[in-house]
Amino acid sequence: MEERFYRGQEIARLPDFLPAATYNLAHTLLARAGPCLFVPIRSLQYMAVLDAEEFIFVDSQNKAWVELAWRHFRPQARSALDERVPFEMVHYAPQAVETMKRLPGEFHQALRVLAERERPQQAARVLPLVRPPRPE
Repeated sequence: MEERFYRGQEIARLPDFLPAATYNLAHTLLARAGPCLFVPIRSLQYMAVLDAEEFIFVDSQNKAWVELAWRHFRPQARSALDERVPFEMVHYAPQAVETMKRLPGEFHQALRVLAERERPQQAARVLPLVRPPRPE
């Protein structure tokens, strides 16, 4: 299946930080999914599309048009895995400012829902190693 997304004129480009828990979870899920991951953000009626370069966000009303993008993540700028990650936020629509008020928290929650679905149904268990007796 192929999806195409379009961008309007860039309105603003702002520096921001993504909490470590969100960044780490997003990249863990992306690594499992392959080159691209679709994350429905049901509470906002948005879809996040993640790849190695950026995270884009589209409104359900304008499915093909990118409203905002998070790009140029710099995880190497942090000195520990639990530190926030700097990135650039690019607005392509005027309503992106309003969307950003709720998006970080709702996006993290959507990632958690996705991660819960991927959990194995059974708990892990340790198998004993049984060595065959040595011939004497």
